[in-house]
Amino acid sequence: MMTHTPYPTTLSPHPDPATRLLPPRPDYDVIVPPPGAVRPGHDTVSGEQAHALAEQAQRNEIINRLGIPTQATQYFDHLATDMAQRTGFLYGMVNLFLGEQTFIGLHNPPTDSGYLIVDRTMNLDHGWCPEVVNRKKALPLHNVHAYHRFSSNYVVDAVGVQSYFGAPLIHDGIAVGTVCVIDPDPRPLDDALGLRDIVLDTRDTVMQAITTHATRL
Repeated sequence: MMTHTPYPTTLSPHPDPATRLLPPRPDYDVIVPPPGAVRPGHDTVSGEQAHALAEQAQRNEIINRLGIPTQATQYFDHLATDMAQRTGFLYGMVNLFLGEQTFIGLHNPPTDSGYLIVDRTMNLDHGWCPEVVNRKKALPLHNVHAYHRFSSNYVVDAVGVQSYFGAPLIHDGIAVGTVCVIDPDPRPLDDALGLRDIVLDTRDTVMQAITTHATRL
């Protein structure tokens, strides 16, 4: 049974698309092409790669300065579970971008469900969270195969993901990580805005926590 966090959250009730219209959010827009990925180990570093390396250094400084936990915590696991349950997705993550993607909050399906149980870390090039960090805006993919650019990805085959909703964790203009949910089933386009809002609400709760009492988590 989940132990409730002692910290207040700002999670709102699950929106019902049939009873209300969802207002536009300023941190959501159309999909844009991502910048190129940094490839450590190359003999030369492009200007774009140098920028990415400098941004990672800023990201590390912010994480250290705020005292954000870099290991799993019960609090962030609770938020990941709450987000997954409210969206109806099998997986939920609170994700920091360190040397690799690190899930300080994680919700997996039950171990006897027959679905893959994901680990706490993932390569920086895998999944769609790198896109969210690069663009610094939410990315709602109700069906990854509806977007040619996103239909080919390591996690599509490894986990069987067909829907993804993610939002960035931004402080001082730097995306230090993301919150996201993933699922092996696509979602109706009509549900996309409601699912987006749940993920954005969780993002806001995580940001409130890491900027006000990160060292207590």
